Amino acid sequence: MKNIFLLLLLLCITSINGQRQGGNKGQRPSPITITGKVIDQETSQPLEYATFVLQSIRNPDKITGGITDINGIFNVKTPPGKYNLSIEYIGYKTYKSANQEITKNTDIGTVKLQVSAAQLEGVEIVAEKTTVEVRLDKKVYNVGKDLTNSGATISDALDNIPSVTVDVDGAVALRGNGNVRILINGRPSALAGFGSTDALRQLPADAIEKVEVITSPSARYDAEGTAGILNIVLKKEKTRGVNGTINTIVGFPAAASLTANLNLRKEKYNLFTTLGYSYREPPGNGFADNTYFSDASEFDRIIEERDINRINSGFNLNLGVEYFLTETSSITASAFARTNDGEDITENIATGFVAGEINRIALRVEDEQEEEKSAQFSLNYNNDFNTEGHKLTVDLQLSYDEEFKPTPITENQIFPSTAPIANLNIEELEVQNEYLVQVDYVLPMGDAQFEAGYRGNWEQSDTDFYLEEELDLGSGVFIPNAGLVNRFVFNQNVNSFYTQYGDKLGAFSYLAGLRLENTRLQGEIVGADVESLQEIVGEGIDINFDKNYLGLFPTLNLIYELAENENLTLGYNRRINRPRGRFINPFPSQSSRTNIFQGNPDLDPAFANAFDLGYLKRWEKLTLTSSIYYQKETNSFERVQEETGQVTSDGIVVIRSIPINLATNERVGAELGLLYNPAKWLRLNGSFNFFQFNSEGEFNGVDFGATNTSWFSRFSSKATLPGKIDWQTNAFYRGPTNNAQTENEGIFTLNLAFSKDILKDKGTLALNVSDLLNSRKRISSTVTPFFTSESEFQWRERQITLSFVYRINQNKKPERGGNRGNDDDDFEE
Repeated sequence: MKNIFLLLLLLCITSINGQRQGGNKGQRPSPITITGKVIDQETSQPLEYATFVLQSIRNPDKITGGITDINGIFNVKTPPGKYNLSIEYIGYKTYKSANQEITKNTDIGTVKLQVSAAQLEGVEIVAEKTTVEVRLDKKVYNVGKDLTNSGATISDALDNIPSVTVDVDGAVALRGNGNVRILINGRPSALAGFGSTDALRQLPADAIEKVEVITSPSARYDAEGTAGILNIVLKKEKTRGVNGTINTIVGFPAAASLTANLNLRKEKYNLFTTLGYSYREPPGNGFADNTYFSDASEFDRIIEERDINRINSGFNLNLGVEYFLTETSSITASAFARTNDGEDITENIATGFVAGEINRIALRVEDEQEEEKSAQFSLNYNNDFNTEGHKLTVDLQLSYDEEFKPTPITENQIFPSTAPIANLNIEELEVQNEYLVQVDYVLPMGDAQFEAGYRGNWEQSDTDFYLEEELDLGSGVFIPNAGLVNRFVFNQNVNSFYTQYGDKLGAFSYLAGLRLENTRLQGEIVGADVESLQEIVGEGIDINFDKNYLGLFPTLNLIYELAENENLTLGYNRRINRPRGRFINPFPSQSSRTNIFQGNPDLDPAFANAFDLGYLKRWEKLTLTSSIYYQKETNSFERVQEETGQVTSDGIVVIRSIPINLATNERVGAELGLLYNPAKWLRLNGSFNFFQFNSEGEFNGVDFGATNTSWFSRFSSKATLPGKIDWQTNAFYRGPTNNAQTENEGIFTLNLAFSKDILKDKGTLALNVSDLLNSRKRISSTVTPFFTSESEFQWRERQITLSFVYRINQNKKPERGGNRGNDDDDFEE
């Protein structure tokens, strides 16, 4: 009986195989394609590197599948058959679909994965490292818990981002270009001071969730910023329940702060807040050796030595609530407020030489006080019409910033005899108001996507300058200087419309857009001696102006996936650089009697065309990112120095610095980033950026054309020592730079940090040494036909801080997201 059964079975198998071979003419069945998209259920954001698994029911040991790309899309080929389907992503509930008969090409649509509450204890809510995500139009750096950011400010954190530099004055540059647009949560913000970076020096770095480096912005973004855009995204936790962090810091020179990031998430709403107070006394210093060639100058040479003592204390509050109207729509209201009280006392000892001998020594004491208030209110409406990404967002924002700076200045001769030289009282009040309306609409069309939107931005700055000079030094009575008391009101209104369309064609993705912007710049002088001012500014320049500019700004971004972990990107965009209020305010500054800054009302916007070609490759333990870029800018801005024709009462020639429009500025460069993980306990990361600027143009008959070749490089290492102590080292070097008049020496900075988890990983102690070698100094040499200057400036001396972070309902576990179980792809700074 057994033999008969085996014989029948053999005959059946032979018959079936014969039928298959005859029906398919000796070939296997053609493979079919299964496609779909994976997104986060709560945020509707695509989930990159989610795993799609196919398990054959006929042969359970046969498992195949693939992973999603940056848009959350997977595309898997498999023979027809019956399968169990599943989609997995660390920290999310697994999606399962059993016993699916698949006989033809199938699109399973969009799958929404939900965060698994049961798995939250096994994932990390507070990120441990800086990771990079390459998107079609930007790179996203998830700043995380960079050890050297402990006790640091947002300005310090930006200086740890590849492609970004922050100089000793706090000015932010992208790839060496200072014309970078800084956004907070995708919009202009009072946090960034409407173009100024001063506020970034007071706000804590641990309020940041991620930084988006957008070197080839799509049409969705404002065209402002010829270098590109830095978008700082603040933390807003979405985990259910109460959670957050509390961070305390003490440091030397005197520094202390307390910051709380707290969140309460319920089914219908999400409350989030960042609350902080900081106090700092960062000392600085400066030195200048000036030699004069003009016969009008009483001195051949003046050496200045400056000591700067600062006291800054500030309070900041960011409070918001997100209310879920339906399963697909929500409204978010948030308010930000910041106050800052500062005092900078600068003592400047100036030694004047005649024929190589000391002729006079003077002491100038400048006590600049600063009272600053910022407030911002935002309202956001978000409606996801479906799970495919069809949505509408509306943003309204009101911002207010007020800065009052009273500055008493005294200058006295102390050698060869004592005598008063000058006594001034300066009061400057600047008030800025900004209103923003933005509407964005997204319509998916299969694999393609259409977007359109509008942005209206209305900004006004009102600068009131009041100067008192002591008429009678004996009586001590101050009177106003009518020729310099002034008020300058500047309005900048920008209205823009955009549309863009993107699609994915196999391994090729593109995003093309067009933005139309109308810019209106208005300046008005109020209550000033206009005739005297016109003499200072020059004839032919309208100090009361009304300018209107209409421009088209096309963008194109392409990605070609050479392999699963390898791609090429190409970007093109046209950008604009609008002059800020300070750059066109014609009133000269009075912080120095001999070196003044004066705005130029005749300054026009600059326009640039930029190209960017990038390459990304990931191996098991090594990640490489690289790009080459080119930009040509017309009417580019350049600050130049020239004689004013004026001499102080004690015989010193007055020199002014003024921004001008040069004819062109060409920029070409290349950057390279490498991350190597030789062992689980060690991470090494390096980046290198090389660039050359070539400018052409003249002003007042002087040629200011110049070629500047420079570079900067970073190296970072993080090691886990015995006792589970983390040690991080960050080194940075920026090579020499120059323009038509000034050469700057290279700058080297070394930062160290150590951290140790305590209290069952609920707390972390960190020791941070910023600028270990005290070498972060700008050393410059300036040569003009009328004077030369050798100078050195250090904004902040070496800083040591000790911080303690306590996590509330946030366990420090392996991070959710990243490389799904293999974090070798993470960029750590």
